[in-house]
Amino acid sequence: MDVLLTLVPVLAVLIFLIWIKWPADVSGLIGWILAVAVALLFFNTSLQVGLTASLVGIIASFPVSLMVATSIFQITFLESTGALRRIVVFVKTIAKNDHTVQIMIINMGIGTLLVAVGATPVSILPPIMVALGYSTFVAVALPALGFDSLCTYALLGAPLVVFSDMTGTSLTDSALVFSGFMPYISTMIGFGMLYIVGGWAKVREGLVPCLLAGVTMGLTAMAVAHAGTGIVLTGVMGGAATIIIMLLYMRLLGKKIIDRSCLSAEDQQIENSMPLLTALVPWIILITCCLFINFYPPVYNYLSKGLAMPVALIPGAKPVMTRMLWNAYTWVIVSTLLAVPFIKPDGKQWGEIVAKWCKRAPRPTFSAAIFFAIAYVMMYSGYSPDPGKWQLRDPAFNMISILATSSAAFFKGLYPAAATYLGLLGGFISGSEASTIALFTKYNLLTSKLLNLDPLVVTAGTAIAGGLASVISPAKLQNAAATIDALGIESKVIKLAVVISIIFTAVAAFLTFIWA
Repeated sequence: MDVLLTLVPVLAVLIFLIWIKWPADVSGLIGWILAVAVALLFFNTSLQVGLTASLVGIIASFPVSLMVATSIFQITFLESTGALRRIVVFVKTIAKNDHTVQIMIINMGIGTLLVAVGATPVSILPPIMVALGYSTFVAVALPALGFDSLCTYALLGAPLVVFSDMTGTSLTDSALVFSGFMPYISTMIGFGMLYIVGGWAKVREGLVPCLLAGVTMGLTAMAVAHAGTGIVLTGVMGGAATIIIMLLYMRLLGKKIIDRSCLSAEDQQIENSMPLLTALVPWIILITCCLFINFYPPVYNYLSKGLAMPVALIPGAKPVMTRMLWNAYTWVIVSTLLAVPFIKPDGKQWGEIVAKWCKRAPRPTFSAAIFFAIAYVMMYSGYSPDPGKWQLRDPAFNMISILATSSAAFFKGLYPAAATYLGLLGGFISGSEASTIALFTKYNLLTSKLLNLDPLVVTAGTAIAGGLASVISPAKLQNAAATIDALGIESKVIKLAVVISIIFTAVAAFLTFIWA
């Protein structure tokens, strides 16, 4: 009964999301209300503890929730000023005559780079894929799958920052744990994309470029982790390295890299309206700023450590390090504003930017935060709000402790594999790898300790599976379908995507099992 009560918030979110088809923010809000109610009624938790823990969870979500808000602002700025259309026109001309290379460049290379700087591949890439002659099915599926291997480094490493904070490990040590998975997952995703496009025949045709792209992506992640600097830019460097290797591969084969024959009269008009470099200025400034603050030690140490801006709301607990001047969301806003003199939006465009941002940002921002609130309520259930230090009187009244003890008894040595599939479920429910990390990290740490497993490996496996869930996320697939007026196709995509995600998670589960 205790286990069922503990699972009520998560099961409720799953039911409201899948069967009732309510959006993630509303489902998450109901899950949070139930988490607080269950903690109060059945686990001897006071309302003060429930609400304070929720607030701490929301503050802990800032690397993700505020990044969502600011990245939506930046992409809206690019869209409303025409800069995004200019970038899209350029992407359409790349590797037009080699489908396998084109798939790796656009969906893996550019997709990973886009999601790393806060853009949304499922919004940007589907129209490009359709314009290049791919079916609506492929145009929806590939952008949702291509960036998944380095989903940990999305939003300038926001999920990894959350992992580092919640496990108490350094960013470098956290990256080292994740990076071991990357060459396998990246290569696997490349083959998955080729299979979606043309079955086993396409896989055989694209064997070499797929191996090159996947290994390049994975080894870049490993190299950055071992270097120990610029870790939040791993996605940018991995995406860029993959694109460069694919272009070199085409050059060695003597194939044309840029082919403008696919551009329509409208495309050419967009092309003439703005230089490509001008359109890219916000991202160029953003990446330059991030490189400087992460690779120049005095600035890095000052912003991430000297100005950590800790928030301590729970007596005796480790404060939440907000690091607001180091985290990427601040620099997304700074880079956007610094780009204004170059792109020069007029008054009408500013009005459109503000109106669209106010319409688009609140719900996904709230959705990103509410799952952290649920996790923290579960973590602190059963605690007494003593003035000096909150105390857990009895582990039998802590929701996470109950789950950990039950899981250890049930799964025993198979727990690492089971935890990975739990991550896939968490990613499907929350639509976010970072939210998956928030939901299950404390649970994984406790269970791993009971079973003498490596808790970081188990938690990383769970997180990676949460990233793989992007390809089966209803919200992401609907977003992709809406951009090409193909709503309804996502139901067909998800039938194949579920099989692919289960197979890919099996590989992640096997790696987690042998390494944990």
